[in-house]
Amino acid sequence: MKRWGILITAFYFAVTLLLFAPGFISLVSKWRSVDLLLRDSLQAYQEWWLWLWVGIIVGGQALLLFLSVDTSWRHSKPRQHVAVTAALTSFFAAVLTGSALFALEVGVAKGGWFVAKMPSIWIGAWILWGVLFYQYYRDTSIAVSAAVSWLLKGSVLELLVAVPAHVIVRQRGDCSAPLVTSFGIVTGIAIMLLCFGPGVLALYKKKLDAYARRQRQNA
Repeated sequence: MKRWGILITAFYFAVTLLLFAPGFISLVSKWRSVDLLLRDSLQAYQEWWLWLWVGIIVGGQALLLFLSVDTSWRHSKPRQHVAVTAALTSFFAAVLTGSALFALEVGVAKGGWFVAKMPSIWIGAWILWGVLFYQYYRDTSIAVSAAVSWLLKGSVLELLVAVPAHVIVRQRGDCSAPLVTSFGIVTGIAIMLLCFGPGVLALYKKKLDAYARRQRQNA
């Protein structure tokens, strides 16, 4: 199962790189040719912040993947794993919450208060979501599946805000607002795709376990 987890993580890493370079640039700028898009994408790959952000998201994907298939802790209270899962889930939930607020602000109010307070909003939302998730799932063994469900629903809701806001700011001809809404779109898609990895790996594990049981019964 670890090999499948590594394979899924590698695939997700490649998809996320495409989202945060060509995908982001195509949303922000009005590129006229594929050559210009490739040139701008290569320049973006030279920026450290892109690799840092992609690494954070892919690292969260990997942790959720391997937590989802490790069931040895279910015989006791899963406090340690719930704490890790709560931290990951609340971080991505905070990113989705902040991205939705920022996109809504630039799309409707044309303001910059939320964007200016970006670090404080993200940290506050991270703490709030973390406390709620940990309190609700600290004594259960379905924390990872619940985390994936939360993030999938949250990413859909975030995209329902970010996409219309992006259309509005592009039609208005705003200068910097498309940066905010484009970040919200690619981040929402990335987190949505993140949710499918643990589900796919859990499905493989279920099939392999069923196959192993049939083999033992036929032996």
